[in-house]
Amino acid sequence: MRAWAAPDRRPLPGKGFPVHLFDTASGSMRTAAPASQASLYVCGITPYDATHIGHAATYVAFDVLNRVWQDAGHDVRYVQNVTDIDDPLIERATSTGQHWAELAAEQTDLFRSDMAWLRVLPPNHYVSAVDSIPQIIELIARLKDKAAVYEVEGDLYFSVRSDPRFGEICNLDDATMRTLFAERGGDPDRPGKKDPLDCLVWRLERPGEPSWPSPYGAGRPGWHIECTAIALHHLDQGGGFDVQGGGSDLVFPHHEMCASEAHVATGRWPFAHTYVHAGMVGYQGEKMSKSLGNLVFAAALRRSDQDPGAVRLALYTQHYRSDWEWTEEMLDDASLRLRRWREAASASAGPPAEPVIEEVRRRLADDLDTVGAVHAIDTWAAETLEVRGGSTSAAADPSAPPLIRATTDTLLGIHL
Repeated sequence: MRAWAAPDRRPLPGKGFPVHLFDTASGSMRTAAPASQASLYVCGITPYDATHIGHAATYVAFDVLNRVWQDAGHDVRYVQNVTDIDDPLIERATSTGQHWAELAAEQTDLFRSDMAWLRVLPPNHYVSAVDSIPQIIELIARLKDKAAVYEVEGDLYFSVRSDPRFGEICNLDDATMRTLFAERGGDPDRPGKKDPLDCLVWRLERPGEPSWPSPYGAGRPGWHIECTAIALHHLDQGGGFDVQGGGSDLVFPHHEMCASEAHVATGRWPFAHTYVHAGMVGYQGEKMSKSLGNLVFAAALRRSDQDPGAVRLALYTQHYRSDWEWTEEMLDDASLRLRRWREAASASAGPPAEPVIEEVRRRLADDLDTVGAVHAIDTWAAETLEVRGGSTSAAADPSAPPLIRATTDTLLGIHL
């Protein structure tokens, strides 16, 4: 599956710092990629209603990680999936009368346009769940060989208790996991299951639903097994990969199930060395979600001629791990900030840029501290505009404005 075109970037002098991220599983800061190569898997959309600001916040956060890794000299291998076959997609297609594949293609194309507009770097591999069914079937076979899969009325389930480390990603008790499982697509109360938390890996064909042939009967894959198979196929080279990321609502069950399926299938732990999660974005007093319908869509902002740099700046005023609420005032403030930055960056000279570049790099390497990085650019812009206004508070360097433009472009994805 094709991704989207990569935005232009400008080279920066020197290189960035090693990146440290907060790991959900251990509850501590970790060096995110200790080797020269860095590998990243970010769970993608289910394409039936893309892309709201909550999505944008997540994908922009991991775009910053991709950018700072590359700036630090890493060869980044980035994989993102598209869950283009799943219950919510089929349900939406049924309710609208649209063919599920047509709906998936339409919404995936919309997501691509939104990501390109936001100047998000494309993944190296943009992978469809449908296209990955051969790898999924192969992974199910490996789990069956380990006696970790069983049948319930023709459907196949992964036995979570076959993994002695199940629960080590989310660190939640069984009661909490069961509640979340029911809320997030699981079926803890289905009769015949060995454990309420066991997750579906292959759903036997139902009338009117799409299906694919398999040794287990025609059907379609479950959600969690999809990402496990894609990550193993594209990233795992015998030692796991560096970062698995997504929104905090994926910690359980999704990332927990992926880790356990991979552990049982390969015998190796961990699946990802660091689990990184973006906070939830609210709007009008509630978590932004499709079920509530309180969504602010990136496409609507794009079509209303909002500047993508202002949208990114609005997102950068919140740390990526925090839960926060989107407001129109945030975007207004970000638009004003962007205008100040552009005015300063168009000056013939400004204070030296090298200390600013170092501070931005240092902030972003510290768990993607965009708030601190924005403050560093704010300070430079204010001093530059003071110089332009006749103040002699800072030495004027004609090379500074172009270097600042390159910094915001390369590290923050904002074109000045």
